[in-house]
Amino acid sequence: MNTLKLEIVTPEGQIFAKDVKSVTLPGSEGEFGVLPHHASLVTLLQAGVIDIELQDGNHDVVAINWGHVKVDENSVTVLADGAVSIGGSTESEIAKSLDAAKELIRSMSDSDIAIAIATSKIESITKTRKY
Repeated sequence: MNTLKLEIVTPEGQIFAKDVKSVTLPGSEGEFGVLPHHASLVTLLQAGVIDIELQDGNHDVVAINWGHVKVDENSVTVLADGAVSIGGSTESEIAKSLDAAKELIRSMSDSDIAIAIATSKIESITKTRKY
């Protein structure tokens, strides 16, 4: 199976490091997806949601306030100023991480539309998760 090594790092440390099927990132010019064997690039990321497709087909979600990404043929490295992983094993843990993610995005974006899009995406992805 073709996979990418995805790593998400903040000033506080690494928050994600796994092999994944694909990743969708909030680029400064709009969302873009990365699959194995993607062309190399370095670009700016805006406040939004990183949607990670795991090897088993499930998705993880990480909200970021801004950052940079370096894409190589078999790896993606995200350097984010702030990031919140959305998840947990109970509804209260999920609700807390959702609130933290929404606040992180609100703190960096002055666009109500960007906030609404990111919030909607966070909520729709977490509603479809199976815990």
